[in-house]
Amino acid sequence: MYNHQLATFIIVADSGSFNKASEQLYVSPNAVMKQINLLENSLGFDLFVRTHRGVQLTPAGESMYRDAKYLIQYAKDSVARAEKMVAEPKHVLRIGTSLTTPVQFLVSLWPQIRQHNPDLKFELVSFENTPENAREIMNHFGRNIDLVAGIYSDNILSERRCSALKLYDTPLCAAVPLHHRLASNDEIAVEDLFGEKVMLIKRGYMSAFDEVRDDLEEHYPRIQIEDFSFFDVNVFNKCENDNAVLIGVNEWGNVHPLLKIIPISWNHTIPMGILHSNNPSKDVKEFLQIISQMYGIQS
Repeated sequence: MYNHQLATFIIVADSGSFNKASEQLYVSPNAVMKQINLLENSLGFDLFVRTHRGVQLTPAGESMYRDAKYLIQYAKDSVARAEKMVAEPKHVLRIGTSLTTPVQFLVSLWPQIRQHNPDLKFELVSFENTPENAREIMNHFGRNIDLVAGIYSDNILSERRCSALKLYDTPLCAAVPLHHRLASNDEIAVEDLFGEKVMLIKRGYMSAFDEVRDDLEEHYPRIQIEDFSFFDVNVFNKCENDNAVLIGVNEWGNVHPLLKIIPISWNHTIPMGILHSNNPSKDVKEFLQIISQMYGIQS
């Protein structure tokens, strides 16, 4: 399912030397070095800096290390789910869940969904929401994950070659630290953000955030915009640590315990829906049809 050189690479990185890695793998140090050399040659860059005291990851190696651990676990989970399906064939929907892809509202609807189809079951599949993982999952809906609930835009659907069932438009809000001067507000006026550092995802990610950026730059130059590249836990931590304001959605209210989501008195919204394959399975189609009926969505 995956390149075994990646497993060797992870063991070498964890142990810090070829000799220690060879002991865990029950092969010679030369065999370990050969696997790493072959992997580096195929990639076209070095993963380790070799020293007489052992090995250290290069910056590229550190990036590869994080993704390799995810890929291997993802492959193992994929096999486990496939084996489970063979042993116990059911109508199972695999719903991806991560920091910014809320699944609570789907779970709360499940008793009603089961009334429509008692045979339909679901399985929550946790994933780390990095740009690479999100792109891989959405490009290949149906392989390991069938659907994800979250915000989206037309450019995301086009780039990741998937579709979405729109449920509603959710307002773009402000996430502020609990100790922030605005944290006691029930609502924030745009003018309240004057002099504040407002964290906004980079231009081109989703059109709704670009519209906010255009509005602030044109009409509210006293607001300082700070770009970031992706919604992950580091962004929420930075918001809290820097006592900044992060533009997000109310559905992320449970992402960080030290942040509070507050509405902003503007008309900026973003679609919230269920993302799925352009060619969904029969079970996914039925699930989407049930959800459409429950939300009164005309097909």
